[in-house]
Amino acid sequence: MIKIATILGSIRPGNYTGKALAVVQDELRKMNDVELIEIDPAKLKLGMPGEKVDDSDSKSIQEKIKQATGVIVSTPEYHGSLSSVTKLVIENLGFPSVLSAKPIALLGVAGGQIGAIKSLEQLRSICSHVGAIVLPGPVSVANVRSVFNENGNCLDEKVEKRIRGIATQIVDYIKNNICPRFALEEMVRKSD
Repeated sequence: MIKIATILGSIRPGNYTGKALAVVQDELRKMNDVELIEIDPAKLKLGMPGEKVDDSDSKSIQEKIKQATGVIVSTPEYHGSLSSVTKLVIENLGFPSVLSAKPIALLGVAGGQIGAIKSLEQLRSICSHVGAIVLPGPVSVANVRSVFNENGNCLDEKVEKRIRGIATQIVDYIKNNICPRFALEEMVRKSD
């Protein structure tokens, strides 16, 4: 079974990042061979780097990411950057990071016309730096306040299709690149 972890990059109630990520999660739930692992930092107590705090939530998310075959990271764009919440989650994934060698898909939302381009560039750089395999084609949702209603429904079919495509993209990548490699390794080991 393929396990996909989703990381929500906002803790604000009713946030648009969560609305966009919910569309991806809905698509993943439709796939019979996929198990969804949700990481919502609003439900966690994560410490700042170097801070002496109870690290049980940090260890919990590290274990969840270790179990995941792939990860989808979402972030809003604030002041031309990814959210501090997104960065805090990444900082709590250990060093070396448990994101290392994991395929990662990126989702960003922003209120402006250019979308979350700057935050996604930074997020790609951070994830690559810790050793993740960042997939091409991150999805940036511009003018997010007009794309989703208060109930979380996406009002733009083209945008919804792009958001849902993240789920398909990461699962297809895993099936075509990760799973065959593991199956081949298993066959080779059995023949020895």
